[in-house]
Amino acid sequence: MAKGTLSPQSDPAAPHYRIFVRDLVLTGLIGVHSHERDQPQRIQFNVDLLSEDGCIAADDKIANVVSYEDIVSGIKSLLARGHVGLVETLAEEIANMCLSDGRVRVVRVRVEKLDVFDEAASVGIEIERRHT
Repeated sequence: MAKGTLSPQSDPAAPHYRIFVRDLVLTGLIGVHSHERDQPQRIQFNVDLLSEDGCIAADDKIANVVSYEDIVSGIKSLLARGHVGLVETLAEEIANMCLSDGRVRVVRVRVEKLDVFDEAASVGIEIERRHT
């Protein structure tokens, strides 16, 4: 498997499709320091999902596919709940949200804080989880 790609858990040759959200920037309360509890920060999200291929049978209905709109709305809802201490926690919550759709086989989530260090464009983590 090439670096940066996802493959289905069971059979790599099985039909699948990829859903992604790139460089979504939102503000939220995140961080372990006291000033981060009440000062919103810019957070960038990248989500990449590998789903069972249902595109052919989708009948041009959004309910029949994994929707990137649902992913974005879900991330916004998670942020709206309030302060999160760790980017790791937020990334796990996003991964679990995505995997709650049984069609999703693999999800990769990257969460980056954009304004932590003047010398760095971002800091954060990337995780990959598979449907069990």
